Amino acid sequence: MTSKVMSMGIFGMQSFMVEVEADISGGKFRFDMVGLPDTAVSEAKERVQAAVKNCGYSFPFNHITVNLAPADVRKEGSVYDLPIFIAVMIAARQLTDNFKDAAFLGELSLSGDVRAVNGVLPMVIEARESGIKRVFVPFENAGEAAVVEGIDVYPVKNVRQLLAFFGGDSGALSVLKPEKTIFCDEEISDFSPDFSDVCGQHAAKRAIEIAAAGGHNILMSGPPGSGKSMLAKRIPTILPDMSFEESLETTKLYSIAGLLKNKSGLVKTRPFRSPHHTVSAPALSGGGSIPKPGELSLAHNGVLFLDELPEFQRTTMEVMRQPIEDGEVTISRVAGTLTYPCNVMLVAAMNPCPCGYLGHPVKECTCTAAARARYRNKISGPLLDRIDIQIDVPAASYREISGSQKEESSKEIKIRVNRAREIQRERFKGTGVTCNANMTAVQTRNYCVMEDDAAALIKRSYDALGLSGRTFDKILKVARTIADMDGCDIIKREHIFEALTYKNVNI
Repeated sequence: MTSKVMSMGIFGMQSFMVEVEADISGGKFRFDMVGLPDTAVSEAKERVQAAVKNCGYSFPFNHITVNLAPADVRKEGSVYDLPIFIAVMIAARQLTDNFKDAAFLGELSLSGDVRAVNGVLPMVIEARESGIKRVFVPFENAGEAAVVEGIDVYPVKNVRQLLAFFGGDSGALSVLKPEKTIFCDEEISDFSPDFSDVCGQHAAKRAIEIAAAGGHNILMSGPPGSGKSMLAKRIPTILPDMSFEESLETTKLYSIAGLLKNKSGLVKTRPFRSPHHTVSAPALSGGGSIPKPGELSLAHNGVLFLDELPEFQRTTMEVMRQPIEDGEVTISRVAGTLTYPCNVMLVAAMNPCPCGYLGHPVKECTCTAAARARYRNKISGPLLDRIDIQIDVPAASYREISGSQKEESSKEIKIRVNRAREIQRERFKGTGVTCNANMTAVQTRNYCVMEDDAAALIKRSYDALGLSGRTFDKILKVARTIADMDGCDIIKREHIFEALTYKNVNI
């Protein structure tokens, strides 16, 4: 007898429907798996056989053939265990075939428990778009699956529970309603640090606030212990709350990568990724035979923090050039070419020289001029050109760190950031652009309107200092953000002046 049940596969950000067909014929026992399965899929036959036996059912020791269609697309992972189990049970006439509108996802243990798998959220979205009405998923993945409206999600802990439900016990499984996974109104944050913890460094805080308000990339340079990492780790606490669309897209990436915490619900807080400087280029951009999201994509809609930037390999740093400009990273492998989104706020930190004390008010720099030049040249000009704001973070004085003055909290700063972002959301409504840093060339010309003395200042700086066209655009975008924070429709001279100082330009 032949049977067919539906499942799903995933390739990059794209999901596709998979027909799992099973055929049982007479003859010597053999379990064949066809349809371009990888090793994990091929091993499903052992897990399915053990699960059937250990759940008290009779396994058909005949010639079993399982086909995963479309047969010309490679299947990977353990997601097909559960649909293979169901297909075999139907073909063995131990289960009635009434699953025309259903799809199954999940890995099986030898005892019949259903284990969590990666990529459930995008696969359930695809199932709904393909007309599937019911989807049976591992209990641990139910939270992310139930975010999708218009499809019934059944959390399954083990196959006994599932078979009881199909046998007529309606209480064995229940539909998980989408509203059970919708977040409450109060803010939930993984970031306990607060900007009120940082004493002094008011100039750096101002620059970071501007960067957060406009989504600008920022590079901080200063001696060890000046607070660069401390400042960077607090940036997520002042970023605007994620929209539902941003949260859904970020959750899809984390689902594919298998990094969803507790396998439930949406990612609501903006990601903060801080890879070590020994990270490889594929780990940053994404890699594998079928590439998975790298650190750039895992920081999508959030912050990618690179501490000790010159210590990263040159090839690793250069990987970021196009993605941070385009907001997406394209990876080509033998299996195909995949594109992942990576709309990130790049935050980087570095010392001013190898020893770290160049310009320190007390400690003397021990580096030679050649060593300083080599250190600075580790970061290419084109990469620096893509960083909107570059600031110095000097060592804090004793008076600053021992003072009793109350510092501004993240909550207070976030109010101003949200106000500026709301102006930008209204400005770019319906364009797909969410902040000033992502403005197109046409939008930059249309929205970065300057007063005459502001235009004269930036013209003088451009001619005298030989700025690049990209640097010119970056300065305009930062000035636009500063003007938004001041509530000004037109960019003034003081806005251009401040934006110029953030590119380490001598005026």
